[in-house]
This record gives sequence, C-alpha cells and structure tokens, in this order.
Amino acid sequence: MNTTAHAHPDWTERAAALRIDGRCVIDGQRLPSASGQTFSCLSPINGRSLGEVARGAQADVDAAVASARTAFNDGRWAGKPPAVRKRLLMRFADKILAAREELALLETLDMGKPIQYSLAVDVPSTARCIAWYAEAVDKIYGEVAPTGAHALALITREPMGVIGAIVPWNYPMIMAAWKLGPALAAGNSVVLKPSEKSPLTALRLADLAVEAGIPPGVFNVVPGYGAEAGEALALHMDVDAIGFTGSTRTGRRMLDYAGRSNLKRVYNELGGKSAFVVFDDFADVERAAKTVAGAMFFNQGESCNAPSRVLVHDSIADDFVAIVAAQAAHHQPADPLQMATEMGALVDDTQLKTVMGYIEAGQAEGARLLAGGQRVMNDSGGYYVQPTVFDGVSNGMKIAREEIFGPVMGIIRFKTEAEAVQLANNSSYGLQASVWSDNINRAHRVARALRAGTVHVNQYDEDDITVPFGGYKQSGNGRDKSLHAFDKYSELKTTWIRIDAA
Repeated sequence: MNTTAHAHPDWTERAAALRIDGRCVIDGQRLPSASGQTFSCLSPINGRSLGEVARGAQADVDAAVASARTAFNDGRWAGKPPAVRKRLLMRFADKILAAREELALLETLDMGKPIQYSLAVDVPSTARCIAWYAEAVDKIYGEVAPTGAHALALITREPMGVIGAIVPWNYPMIMAAWKLGPALAAGNSVVLKPSEKSPLTALRLADLAVEAGIPPGVFNVVPGYGAEAGEALALHMDVDAIGFTGSTRTGRRMLDYAGRSNLKRVYNELGGKSAFVVFDDFADVERAAKTVAGAMFFNQGESCNAPSRVLVHDSIADDFVAIVAAQAAHHQPADPLQMATEMGALVDDTQLKTVMGYIEAGQAEGARLLAGGQRVMNDSGGYYVQPTVFDGVSNGMKIAREEIFGPVMGIIRFKTEAEAVQLANNSSYGLQASVWSDNINRAHRVARALRAGTVHVNQYDEDDITVPFGGYKQSGNGRDKSLHAFDKYSELKTTWIRIDAA
C-alpha cells in the first residue's frame, strides 16, 4: 500500500466519515444476528456510538461452529497442502498491511489507544504474526521413533478441528492474530469471539481473509457479550479447543465450561502483576526509570504484562522515584486521533471507575501519591486518567496484589537481593518480570529465581514473534507466539507399522 500519498491524514475527519459494518462473519458472509439484536459500539474517545454491532448468541455460535466444522471435514482448508495454506495466509497478511490506515483508525476509535501506536505497532504486528506462521507451516516436520527393526513408528501432527478463540479488548488485532496465525496455519477452522468492547477490527480481519482467498467457513467472527456468545462458544460440544486471553476470573470459567461440555482443551493466557526489579549496582538509574514509565503507561496501562510493581533498592529509590514521577508528565492523556498523543483513553466507563477505585484504595491504605491520580478531559465525554505513581507501597496493599489494568504504578523498596526475590515472587501471578543489574552473576541468579514466563534483563518488553508469551501460576497455561503455539492447535498421532521378517 502506498502510504505516502496521504502522509498526514486528518484522522478526526476520517473518523467522522466512518461507517461500520457490525454484522457477524459466518461462512464467508456478513450476517445479522439470528435474533436481529444489536448493541451500540461506543468509542472511549468521546463516548459516542460508532454504530450498531450484531449481538451474537447461541444460535449464531451454532451456525459459526457448524460452518467451521463443515469446512474442516470437507478438507477445503485442512486438506490443502501446506504450501497452499502458506500462500493464502501470506496474501492475508498483505491484505492487512494494505488496509493499515483503515484498521488503525478502527482500533483507535474502538478502544482508545493513540493512532500513532495503532499504525506503528498493532497493524504491523498483526500482519507479521500471520505472515510468520504462514512461513512456518511448511517447515514443521514429523518424526520417526527409534523402534526396533520390525516396526516403523511415525509421529505426525494433525489439525485439531474447530478452534474457539476468545480475545480481549486491549490489543484486539494482535491478540486475535496470536490465535489465528498458528491455528489456521495448522489447518484448523476458527470461530473468533472478540470482546464486545472492541469488535470492529476482528470483523474487518474476517473480510480481508475472505478477500485473500481463505475459504468460507475457515474463519468466522461472532461478536457479542461474554455471557452470551462467549459462554456458548466455550460450552459448545463441537469445539475442540479454546484459546482464551483475558482475566484470571474468566479463565477459571473457561476451565469450568470445558469440564461441563466435551473436555475440550483450554489454553488460558491470563492476567499479570509484573515485577520490575532494580538493584543498586545498575549504573544508569535514569534509563531504568524512563523504561518503566514508558512500559507502564503504554496503552494506558491496559496491558497484562504492564510492570505495575516496581521494586527498587532502598539506596537508589529516592532518585529513581523522582525520575519516574517527572516522566509521568510526558505521558499525559490527549486526543488519540492526534499523531503526537502518547496516551489515550481507557476503554469504557466501567474500566474508568475500576481504575479510579484502585487509586482511592492506594491512598486509603497509606501509599504516597506522587503523580497523577485524577480523571481528566471530562468535557470530551471520554474516559481519561492521568498516569499515576505511588511510592511507599507494601506488597500486601490492594494496588500491589490485584491487576488494575490502568496507568497506576506502585513502587516498593527493598534492601537485599533475597528480599527482592521474595517480594517479586509473592504474587498469584507470574506473567513477566524484569531484572536490572550490571552484575552478570546477579542478573542470571535472580532471573532464574523469578517465577515468571518471561524475565527481561536490563530492558523491558523487547519482544518478537519468535519467542513464546505466557505465564506461570494464575497467569495461565497457554503459550502464544513462537513455534510452541503449534502445540496448542495440533494433535500428535502415532502410526505404528509392523514390518514382518522376510
């Protein structure tokens, strides 16, 4: 796509002219919900409706699953040679890049993130994910087991069948791609249920998949509420696996739904309360402080891996805290449709109230509010909260124990390495962590001791599709990204062949 022709689009003007199609995508067609019901899709930027979206429920999920099962059984996708699936998925990735500006605008309007990041991060990452799995699909080999001379044992991967993907509202496109990429590449059919808070890009992705030549029924999207469409999908007797990203509370329900239905596989990628540990032997305190501020306030703090528990050695804490508090001024909320904006709106009024409740709890429990803590831009009609920094936090406080999903950072001071490790691991979550030390022995020692799926050393959130993403403990059991994601969406089959002696 040639993006130079309109290098500086007026995003506000484009938003005003936008007309959305909120209908389901089932069997390659746009369809209203079976009930005819819709819900209003509200933009967190100003609280206004972007349009009506189909309120999918049991009947729509049944239709989507039936379409996906038919597509799987007749081999229109699963039966294609890997090279063919690769070519069509690469075309799908190209379609995503070609629709870069349209998808970015939908993402920003739908969930409130700054347009500069929708353009530079979300759309390219989505396309990169689909393309990477496309490239991988014809490079996954089977195995031959080391049996005796009278047997040949083949170990092959086969697609599972119908995958239900349920994704959150904070990174709608990226989270969808993390499920779609490996699931489709492996030969499965997919029914995607996006969050009712941000359904628009998922629906558009399904259109682009059809345009790319992916057969009807292979990728279906049913928007709707979690208690209706989401529950129906997770309980469905003809769904073989659920790939879920969301809260730990809902992740528990996914496991319950599997037990109540067909014992489908459930892969949960859940919440986090990531520890960012800075030791006194790390020389560049300013870099560590600026890094944690940027990572914490990115995406309005609405990231499961946000470094919301910042553990700092007592001897450097005063300097560190002063820098972090000053950095908050560089991440103030502004209009997400302006290219210079660094921080946008929280996703809706419910999330706004949740975040403000945690800020009130932090103050009530005795933490020192150093920056932010206020709702701003009230006249806009949107949901904006200042980047907020608390010092004097203890690990027992509510703001240190629970996932906030907003721009709220708590700073905890420690004196020894052992104390830092104990504090960092004293959490029900284990998604990510970070260690900052110029002592290579300490960096390795602490990284090994931390119970987290990803441990960053002297950086935070550097990332690539080539490495797995997921956590320990109540952060879930799923691993998105990398070749390991194929394990979630394929079955291992052993074919044992007896060889008789001559």
